[in-house]
Amino acid sequence: MTPHETPAPTVADWRRYEPLELTPLLTAALDAFYENGFHGTTVRDIARRVGLTVPSLYYHHESKEGAFVTLLEVGTGEAAGRVRAAAAAGAGPREQFANVIEALVLHMTHRTRLAALDQELRHLSPDNRKRYAARRKEIETVLRDVLTAGVADGTFATPHPDETARALLGMCQSIARWYQPDGPLEPRELAGRYVGIALAAARADGL
Repeated sequence: MTPHETPAPTVADWRRYEPLELTPLLTAALDAFYENGFHGTTVRDIARRVGLTVPSLYYHHESKEGAFVTLLEVGTGEAAGRVRAAAAAGAGPREQFANVIEALVLHMTHRTRLAALDQELRHLSPDNRKRYAARRKEIETVLRDVLTAGVADGTFATPHPDETARALLGMCQSIARWYQPDGPLEPRELAGRYVGIALAAARADGL
């Protein structure tokens, strides 16, 4: 962990989501980034949405990228904490694996706007992209380790656990590109479907 990184928070109930607590400034920034993308959002637009002056944003976050990175860390930190808690709650590789996939899907559906920031990473500076990649790797490692343990004990039969883990993580991350809270699928329903897809991809016993 670098001096600039913060540890993923501890999550008591990884399935329970409370309303997201952000400052008004970060809430305005999140809405602007979600609606217009990073490149299409201006500091003036963010400040206008919350009724502040442009220097106020610079005072709190130094730059537009600073606000973006803060939001990214909130989202990835929460996701990592929930994924770790989900894995720890499982009784064995199959349950741990299903829990991790469910946790990922629930994060993408309950925190869609935060998760959608992933699509704008190309606009970040190299150092900030590395920080995000490290947190994403943390999540991938939890999924890969659970999958690898399941292969070792015969729970899963995939011959390529590393590639399978990366593919499943990408599958879950893509949800933020299309999911709508007022759509036909509730988060838990969608999570159940994705768990089934993931178990099939891992070649779980009995499937």
